[in-house]
Amino acid sequence: MTWVTDRVQRAGIASRHNEHDKAPAMCGAAGSEPMRRLTVSFMLAFLAAGPASAEQDLLLGADMSSPAMTKPEMSRADVEAIIKAADGKPVDLHDKSLSGLDLSGLNLRGVNLRTARLNKVNFRGADLSGANLEQAWFLKADLSGAKLADAKMFGITARDANFSGADLSRSMPIGDFKGANMSGATLVDLKGGADIKNQSMGLMRAVFTSVNLSGANLKGANLGRSRLEYADLKDANLTDVVLMGSDLSGANLTGATVTGADFKNVDVSGARLIDLKGQAEAKDWAERVNVDLAITQATN
Repeated sequence: MTWVTDRVQRAGIASRHNEHDKAPAMCGAAGSEPMRRLTVSFMLAFLAAGPASAEQDLLLGADMSSPAMTKPEMSRADVEAIIKAADGKPVDLHDKSLSGLDLSGLNLRGVNLRTARLNKVNFRGADLSGANLEQAWFLKADLSGAKLADAKMFGITARDANFSGADLSRSMPIGDFKGANMSGATLVDLKGGADIKNQSMGLMRAVFTSVNLSGANLKGANLGRSRLEYADLKDANLTDVVLMGSDLSGANLTGATVTGADFKNVDVSGARLIDLKGQAEAKDWAERVNVDLAITQATN
């Protein structure tokens, strides 16, 4: 439960029992009695919510207007100085508040940004290859054209972020990307499937609800048991993608390439499965769920 505790302490969670009681935006060790009570209450609510909603509701009650979530504690010049002093070695910016900064084009290969607040940061064209982004906040951040190959993203919150044209190959996006833009992005060999053997706190998986993946290359990606409701996968390359047990309800797959993709137990209710390429070579096509509710012909 360490991950949940960290998120409670850093985001500033409002008590569901008393809307006037709010945790501080930035806390050290959870030493105060009110903070301990709040943390326990949140964890109980988290567990009670169950695996279906836990990962998508991390923002409920969070004070997103707090300085810790909206104000940077250093400037771009400060970050550039840290990079220069590191002399080519990965820099450590974990747990920093950098929200709103323009960090576009910077070389941040291997950077440690674990638990950092990076909301609305401009990372356009930056190199974040191999970065540790676990439990970081990227709300409405701009990562268009950024390099994120091999990045660790467990527990990331990147709602409404812009990853258009970015390279996320072999990255591990086990987090919340609801509403993000990944159009034209490269997600080859993505590791976004749920790890059933490591689910002590509920089903953690890629949440791509309402994500724009049009024209994206997901060849060989693992999205097993992921959430793709209402995702736009128009003209996407889903060759050899593992979709087993995922939720594609309401998604648009018009024109997508599905050669070798695994559709076993995939919920396709309301999904647009029109003009698919390689459908005959898709795996377990007959094992889809709610097939009668899928849309297979274009309407005038």
